[in-house]
Amino acid sequence: MGKSWVRKAALFALVASVSACGLPRVGPNKSEIYAGSVQQKGDAFVIAVNDRVTRATAVVPALGFSQEFQNAAVIGSDTIRPGDVLGISIWENVEDGILTTAGAPAGLEEVQVDGAGYIFIPYAGRVKASGNSPEAIRRVITKKLAEQTPDPQVMVRRLAGDGSTVTITGSVGGQGVYPIERPTRTLNAMLAKAGGVSIAPEIAKIRVIRGTKTGEIWFQDLFKHPETDIALRGGDRILVEEDTRAFTALGATGAQNRVRFDTQTLSALEAIAQVGGLSSAVADPTGVFVFRNETAEIANSVMGRNDLQGAQRMVYVLNLTEPNGMFMARDFVIRDGDTVYVTEAPYVQWTKVLSAVTGSLSTAGSISALNQSLSGTSTN
Repeated sequence: MGKSWVRKAALFALVASVSACGLPRVGPNKSEIYAGSVQQKGDAFVIAVNDRVTRATAVVPALGFSQEFQNAAVIGSDTIRPGDVLGISIWENVEDGILTTAGAPAGLEEVQVDGAGYIFIPYAGRVKASGNSPEAIRRVITKKLAEQTPDPQVMVRRLAGDGSTVTITGSVGGQGVYPIERPTRTLNAMLAKAGGVSIAPEIAKIRVIRGTKTGEIWFQDLFKHPETDIALRGGDRILVEEDTRAFTALGATGAQNRVRFDTQTLSALEAIAQVGGLSSAVADPTGVFVFRNETAEIANSVMGRNDLQGAQRMVYVLNLTEPNGMFMARDFVIRDGDTVYVTEAPYVQWTKVLSAVTGSLSTAGSISALNQSLSGTSTN
């Protein structure tokens, strides 16, 4: 009896010493996370996710254009602007005209509108072109030339110039500088002209920079909401880029990595699936945690308080084994910068302890046998 008790005590002492050594693991367990809560004198709020919490935290970044962008009317495709290039042809009804001979036109190809908005026509002088249509300019030139030659015939056409162009860069079929023409006076049409987006539409963002103003929108929203297809202005810069939001997956998941969002909205359940799900060998489905710095407004709403100020450390707890646990995980929205952490099941650490103990005992037995062998050899 005495020897048996001594052996058990020794075994328990060995187990305790092995546990105290700090066995390898993926991260903190549930009790250690809870120990850091405000309730335990820590600095983070540990909150079990329920329907109220999912509603309070369901904040998705809103993208869209301001009223200044949306209220801008479509510019006339024929409106001339500084920098545009005009093609002008003139006919006269006399044998020896001031510019031409009978039946032969005087072609003034590529007459550029200067920075002040004017063009120069021989014998007509400076003509205001900016803000006018080619037809209006034709009438002005005709009137001025009619004072010097009978019944002049004038034709004015707008060529592609640099006065009404936009710059398109990023993930599109063809980057470049494109003129605003009749078919491409709106954002969506101009993107089509540039070959469309070259990344997945679900994560494509369109940024339009106009002077000091900037607007962003999801590419898919251009189709869902026609009112967001804004009219373009000369000088607009359009950037098409992939969504840069990401979350970090750690612990007992299929992969531990920083993961980009692959949809506009991402739930906790989708985030877990995106990294290969829970590790079936070691994961604890009752210990799925989401770590996040929350704004004071949302933190107060979640906690039912109004005294919190500044960003708050929040730890949201999901228990997938509860009756509605999977629904909670499906409805809980993951945001940019979140850390999704899954704890190991308690038995995993216990298994590691037993493995370490049995390994230690095996090693001790081997050493003892070797010692006895050596002792026998020396006696002989």
